[in-house]
Amino acid sequence: MTDFTDDPLYVILRSKREATRFQILVEIAEHQPAVRQQEIAAKLGVTPQAVSEYIRELVDEGLVTAHGRGRYEVTKSGIEWVLRHAEALEAYARHINRDVIQQVAVWTAIARDDIRKGDTVGVFMRDGWLYATGEEQSATGLATMDAAPGEDLGVAQLNGIIQHEEGLIHVCKVPRVERGGSRQVSPDLLREAVRDAEMVGAVGLESYVALRKAGIEPDMFFGAREGVVEAAFHGRECAILIVDEEFTDFLKRLETVGLAYTIHDLIPS
Repeated sequence: MTDFTDDPLYVILRSKREATRFQILVEIAEHQPAVRQQEIAAKLGVTPQAVSEYIRELVDEGLVTAHGRGRYEVTKSGIEWVLRHAEALEAYARHINRDVIQQVAVWTAIARDDIRKGDTVGVFMRDGWLYATGEEQSATGLATMDAAPGEDLGVAQLNGIIQHEEGLIHVCKVPRVERGGSRQVSPDLLREAVRDAEMVGAVGLESYVALRKAGIEPDMFFGAREGVVEAAFHGRECAILIVDEEFTDFLKRLETVGLAYTIHDLIPS
């Protein structure tokens, strides 16, 4: 019989205590050396006294070192412990996404042909839209209903690779109003920056006004950040005008999700 006691995945999922230890180690690593136990307690839904006791145990086990009151660092052993458990959780999440959810999830596509329930269909993406056809494609699925051309269609048991390229995002920084706002933006530079974009988003009224001055009506304003990211994932080339104080955080978001972007300067030199 397999011994699960040393399996990080088994330990984390079956033991609330070990899951809490894991979370506390991650919090310490993220905020070291100054660690606020009350903030950790509030985030994890436990008492500050419990956090203090957990940290004391982690110090005793050599996973954390203490440097005076409220100052802690994760040791090399602690980092290895976190990595081992994180890798197990990541592998489990991949298994769920790729092997489990794909089999039970129903994806929505647009029918290109007359399709009958139970048909094996080819699935492909074009212009950001997911289509299902009776023709062979690199990805296939099972139709869950009848559909005429142009109708929405449920597709289950999706397998294979849907061939598509992610879209480039043109990122344009606009000063906040106290730094000149839209008045600092060159309409000619703006039009050139968004020339190839299929969708344009604006974050901040300064960005919206700058677009309007250039004769461009943005496709997105409310929720523009996530809208642009989602559109790029679906292969649409996008542009976003974003106020300067939110510019860096948005670039970090693009780096995190791995989307390609280019930065445009809209202020004349």
